Amino acid sequence: MEEKDLAAIIGKNITRLRKLSGMTQLELAEKLNYSDKSVSKWEQGNGLPDVRILVQIAEIFKVSVDDLVREHRVHPVMPKKTKSIRRFIILGLSVGLCWLVAVLCFVLGGLISPDLGYLWLAFVYAVPASAVVVLVFSCIWGYRWTRLISLSVLIWTALACAYLTAYAIIGSAHPTLWLIFIIGVPLQLLALFYFLWWKRANNSKGL
Repeated sequence: MEEKDLAAIIGKNITRLRKLSGMTQLELAEKLNYSDKSVSKWEQGNGLPDVRILVQIAEIFKVSVDDLVREHRVHPVMPKKTKSIRRFIILGLSVGLCWLVAVLCFVLGGLISPDLGYLWLAFVYAVPASAVVVLVFSCIWGYRWTRLISLSVLIWTALACAYLTAYAIIGSAHPTLWLIFIIGVPLQLLALFYFLWWKRANNSKGL
C-alpha cells in the first residue's frame, strides 16, 4: 500500500472516530498538543501522523492502532442533536418502566390485599430505581455530572425508602429513626471524592 493511500485511510478513520465522539478538530488537537491545522491535514490525507501520535489517537478513541490504519466501511454519522434526542427517549422509556412496575405493584397489591397500608411505598421505591437506571446510562454514555447527580439521588432516596418503610411498620415508636440519614453523609462524600479522583485521572490521560 502506498503512503498516500495509507494517509487517506488514516484520515478517514480519524474523521469518523472524532465525529462519533462529538469532538471538534480543535478539541482533538488540544488533547494531542498539536494545532488544529495538523489534525485537518491528517484528516484530508495530506500527511501521516507519526507512530507516537497514532498511539495517542487510538487511546483517546479507545480503539487499537490497527483500527486506525485499516479501511472501514463508512456508516453515516448520526447528528449530535439526533443522538441526544434518541438517548433522551431511551432514558425516558426506561425510567417510565420503573414507574409502570410501581403502579402495577400498587394496583395488584390493592386487589390482593385491600387492607394493606404500605402500598404507597411502591412509588417511593420507584425513585431510587429510576436513579439506578439514570446512573447506568450515564456511565454508558459518559455523562460525568449526570453520573454524580444520579448517584447522589440514589443514596438519599434509598435511605428515605429505608426510613419510610421502617416508619410505616413501627410508626413513631422509634424516636431516633431519623439517624439513618447520617449514613448518607459519608456515602455522599465518598461519591464526591471518587468522582473528582476519576475526573482527574482521566484528564491526566488526555481522555
